[in-house]
Amino acid sequence: MVVAPDKATAAYWTKTLSPFFGADARRSLIQLFWSAVPFLGFWALAYWALDISYWFTLIFALGATGFLMRLFMIQHDCGHGSFFKSKRARNTLGFVIGVLTLIPYEYWRKTHAYHHAHSGDLDKRGFGDIDTLTLQEYFARSSWGRLAYRVYRNPLILLGVGAVFHFVVFHRFPWNVPRNWKQAWTSVWKTNLALAAVVTVFVLTIGPTDFLLVHGPIALFTCAAGVWLFYVQHQFENTYWRRTQNWNYFDAALQGSSHLVLPRPLQWLTANIGIHHVHHLSVRIPNYRLQEAMAAVPELRNATRVTLLDSFRLLGLALWDEAGERLVGFREAKRLEESRSVT
Repeated sequence: MVVAPDKATAAYWTKTLSPFFGADARRSLIQLFWSAVPFLGFWALAYWALDISYWFTLIFALGATGFLMRLFMIQHDCGHGSFFKSKRARNTLGFVIGVLTLIPYEYWRKTHAYHHAHSGDLDKRGFGDIDTLTLQEYFARSSWGRLAYRVYRNPLILLGVGAVFHFVVFHRFPWNVPRNWKQAWTSVWKTNLALAAVVTVFVLTIGPTDFLLVHGPIALFTCAAGVWLFYVQHQFENTYWRRTQNWNYFDAALQGSSHLVLPRPLQWLTANIGIHHVHHLSVRIPNYRLQEAMAAVPELRNATRVTLLDSFRLLGLALWDEAGERLVGFREAKRLEESRSVT
């Protein structure tokens, strides 16, 4: 776990990380090219393979999924203002990619900014987080309430039905967004209209069946991968959750965000987002400079490391133990509740 230095103030981290701030137009354009073109290529191959074997279609769909995830990381950087210097360029690109990823750009940008501003704050959970209850909150619920939470946190639901519902259904009408977030709602409706237009074109050209056979798996794989990726970046045993009065932005970034160590091809496909503690320290660092920043700053090299194998074990964690300051599974939570009620 990273321990924030005594000088961990906004001024200190701005000075330390400023050499890595800002977009490099050349690198951004190259990254966009090597994300968009392979995505379109794999999509075309998946469609072509329908006449050969659907197994080949699924293999090519996996390839398209990887590059669609990479495109989302570009949308992500656009939302943080770190991909292009031009606001119009990054907002236009962010909207276009949002149609592909099913994520309304302005809506996501605003809710994700809330996540960054309050990540790890127990009193300000909400937008942009995977719902996490404390032990006390969980055991204060009715039997039905506990069951609902257990179903929600079940990995098969979280990465399957829940992920698809979130991206395909909820993003079409995010009912928890305040009505006065007019720009966010405009983004939702514009994205829905653009999606309807794109789907109509594909249905009229290649037919609804072929379109679903090709893009259906891509959407399913991407939804699951997106939720998994976000989960392992904040949901690990010794992550950081504090009440507002004891919460600190820099501690939350350094201790509440993991360093997801992936094989090089997967790190490339996910555009270094696994170096999440550095990203949370400063969103001004574009994804292609996160590795450089971590290598250059010694105190950033000791973040909580999560491997690909670790990530599957972490899916069993679901409740925050405030007394022990750690995330636990339901079985451990029951044991803790019983032992504490006895004492």
